[in-house]
Amino acid sequence: MSKIMIRFYSIADYEEEEIWLRQQHNQGLQFIKMIPPCFYVFEECAPEDVIYRLDYRNGNATSDYKQMFQDYGWEYIDSCAGWMYFQKHASEIHQENDGEIFSDTESRVNMIQHIFKTRMFPVFLIFLCFILPIWGHAFSDTFEKTDLFTTGFFSAIFVLYLFILIHCGRKLTKLRRKYKSE
Repeated sequence: MSKIMIRFYSIADYEEEEIWLRQQHNQGLQFIKMIPPCFYVFEECAPEDVIYRLDYRNGNATSDYKQMFQDYGWEYIDSCAGWMYFQKHASEIHQENDGEIFSDTESRVNMIQHIFKTRMFPVFLIFLCFILPIWGHAFSDTFEKTDLFTTGFFSAIFVLYLFILIHCGRKLTKLRRKYKSE
């Protein structure tokens, strides 16, 4: 029987998402797929300890890419919005690195840099080129003050974009520092 759960994770919260997916599997819900923006599809299963890992590719997974992970014991589950989902039974973990999809620090740091380039930079450009000027115009003398809906709408968008930029930027920067220090 399938079950859909709603949960929101930003691009910087992928480690928390991995932990949550593992917890769901421990409770008897196997992750099947993710439907944007925040719908997770699970199937009931026997509770067991399964490790989930995500890799960000910003594109489709090729057969060679999937095979590489399969060679290391990772089962490809699904991809969504550039993220690739993998799982591995915890009983197959014999060394500390067996529970990680990245074999080195450089690969982790490269993934963070790829997220910055393909996700954070475009969001920043949209904010800088469109949201900020429109929001600023809404409070200028030339804008008709009676249009409260438009002002409120662009203020909400402004706050949302600002939150996303600050939250994701800070968290990804912390992750990059953490990976570099390992």
